[in-house]
Amino acid sequence: MTVSIPALTELELLDSVPKGLLIGGQWRNASDGGTFDVHDPATGEVLATLASATSDDAVAALDAADAAQASWARTAPRARAEILRRAFDLVTERAEDFALLMTLEMGKPLAESRGEVTYGAEFLRWFSEETVRDYGRYLTSPEGKNKILVQHKPVGPCLLITPWNFPLAMATRKVAPAVAAGCTMVLKPAKLTPLTAQYFAQTMLDAGLPAGVLNVVASSSASGISGPLLKDSRLRKVSFTGSTPVGKRLMADAAGNVLRTSMELGGNAPFIVFEDADLDNAVEGAMAAKMRNMGEACTAANRFLVQESVAAEFTAKFAAAMGTLATGRGTAPATQVGPLIDAGARDDVHALVSAAVDAGATAITGGAPVDGPGYFYQPTVLGNVPNDAEILRQEIFGPVAPVTTFTTEDDAIRLANASEYGLASYLYSRDFNRLLRVAEQIDFGMVGFNAGIISNAAAPFGGVKQSGLGREGGTEGITEYTTTQYIGINDPHTG
Repeated sequence: MTVSIPALTELELLDSVPKGLLIGGQWRNASDGGTFDVHDPATGEVLATLASATSDDAVAALDAADAAQASWARTAPRARAEILRRAFDLVTERAEDFALLMTLEMGKPLAESRGEVTYGAEFLRWFSEETVRDYGRYLTSPEGKNKILVQHKPVGPCLLITPWNFPLAMATRKVAPAVAAGCTMVLKPAKLTPLTAQYFAQTMLDAGLPAGVLNVVASSSASGISGPLLKDSRLRKVSFTGSTPVGKRLMADAAGNVLRTSMELGGNAPFIVFEDADLDNAVEGAMAAKMRNMGEACTAANRFLVQESVAAEFTAKFAAAMGTLATGRGTAPATQVGPLIDAGARDDVHALVSAAVDAGATAITGGAPVDGPGYFYQPTVLGNVPNDAEILRQEIFGPVAPVTTFTTEDDAIRLANASEYGLASYLYSRDFNRLLRVAEQIDFGMVGFNAGIISNAAAPFGGVKQSGLGREGGTEGITEYTTTQYIGINDPHTG
């Protein structure tokens, strides 16, 4: 495969990324000297070696965050806003570096990585604007005997745990509102893709963020970081994006200190195509909803529910579009689909596909791993998938689209809701009343009407049921990092 980026450029960028732990504004080695390797999923080769934080390092990071909290909370909102705006400008200026770094450590094509830079940077700009608009209120009590003053205060030091699939955007989506609200942070990036978070943290320092406000502790042991911090009474919030089982364990641990929690967990998004839909538009939306990030996204369309009368036509067009996609290392100009994150992810995807085929599904296109180095899987469309197939119940997290059918609108609603998850969903129909009617009856935190990509910094991102708690982005995003304080005031007219 031809590589469009000269190797020296890759090496220079990797050399420029801090490899230590960021604690109290300084990059330093792990307390025990431990390290871990970061690999290129397109080749399996080592990209870089980073310091691996210990539990002692995690506590040191919380020490720094706690020491900085009071002064940071008193920092003027405009000053915090300007730091976020400078960070937005710097991320935008360094867009090609961030894009290449994400492609190297996560595998996505450069075009996808550039899109993530734009999306991730927007959280910095959005919350720079929201920082000065975190309003309280002042009013007269209903009986008229006193005044009510309500203000929002920063919740305090936060533990932010980000996943491997969106290395920049998941960091900015948590860090930006925390900065806006006046909270200090300990950031634990995923061990599979920590390089982008390291580079972003240095960018925040370059934007003027004071020492100790953001601390970064990459580690080969997630529990070694979260365990001692969740037991420490100085920590006041945990925000996690990742799997539902891990989220449940973190929520249980957070209960000990009654921590504020934000949980963005698993998804099993239905993509519902009604018989009156514009099928060409639906296929275009299906490609976007399924293949963003090679399907490694919690919002990825996971179940394609198509009304019987149009199922054959939709499936044929969808398979034709999927069959044209070129796999390869993300730096190659022709690449449209990069590798999955590791061998385990590829094997899990193939196990789901194999089980579906054994249960009666047909692999119309794809259906197997790609031979050679790296962790590639063929873009796949499965037809005639039984409604009870395991692949319709599990989050696939790969470039595989299982198609099943329904008869009536009520059937579509029932099938959509037949999941423990409730994050994203997608509806395709020309009948707007139908779209509204179905949206009101399906249990999902986000719904796309004739649109395959709906995430936006200005919109509240989050789910219901076992897809999590809380919202990120939108005006709701900053609220997740504040507490509400009520002050009762004697009526000034009586004293």
